[in-house]
Amino acid sequence: MNFPAIAFSALALAAATAAAAAPPASDLDYIKASRCRGIAAGVGAETSALDAYLKAEGGARPPAVESRADDERARARRQAGGEGRARLEAELSGPCAAYMGAPTTMASRRAPAGLPAGL
Repeated sequence: MNFPAIAFSALALAAATAAAAAPPASDLDYIKASRCRGIAAGVGAETSALDAYLKAEGGARPPAVESRADDERARARRQAGGEGRARLEAELSGPCAAYMGAPTTMASRRAPAGLPAGL
């Protein structure tokens, strides 16, 4: 038996199951994340986490949502070059941070002392 191949297959199946169990982001969250991507690009910040989020959540969005997301991204990028840069940097480190990290589930959050994880 080829143990590495079996282990890899099991990990791939577990990852696919976990991804299927996670609910997709709402259209509004997708548009907000697109705005954050525009801000990050405009201020010269790292965009790889936002790119990964948008790619994972893009899926089969309606054309109207994709168009709105593109518009928000372009508008935010233009704004980042203007005088409101400090406000946009604060937005990037504040609300946009939710789209930059790994998605968390209730089961992965730390439980209060005395309670089992996932409750």
